[in-house]
Amino acid sequence: RGEMAELNAEHMGIDGPTDVLSFPMDDDVLLGVPTLLGDVVISPAVAALQFADHAGTIEDELALLVVHGILHVLGHDHAEADETAIMRACEVDLLQRFHWHGAAPAGFRQTHD
Repeated sequence: RGEMAELNAEHMGIDGPTDVLSFPMDDDVLLGVPTLLGDVVISPAVAALQFADHAGTIEDELALLVVHGILHVLGHDHAEADETAIMRACEVDLLQRFHWHGAAPAGFRQTHD
């Protein structure tokens, strides 16, 4: 959690740890495709503290954080209500297709208390 708190303070100006940070890259383009998209940093320690009240299981929490971080790298945001709705719909769609291979489990939530 210490390293994540340092990254959060350095890059976001926020004290304390967070669950996921995304760092999109403006990199070279090769044949019309970026050679690098960016970095996603996930804190398993923070995920372990919040999964029960969030995604439901540690596996679902980590999967959600990976998807959430990658969507940020691809340009999605959740600063406004309409952006939040789009991003959450994308998260659930991707998790249903590639993580659960079906509907979200009953205990899954995308928001914190």
